Amino acid sequence: MTNKVEQCVACGIRLVETGYVRFPCPTCGGELGRCISCRQQSNPYTCDKCGFVGP
Repeated sequence: MTNKVEQCVACGIRLVETGYVRFPCPTCGGELGRCISCRQQSNPYTCDKCGFVGP
């Protein structure tokens, strides 16, 4: 069973409002989640598993 990411990887807010996204890390495939605010502002994020940094 896969655990769902429940917080934004950029700001830590819970992913409960519409507009958030969950997606695989481009490097390791680990699940990442981003809130709508961080997506719109292109805030940087880091994958906890492999250290990939993306906008």
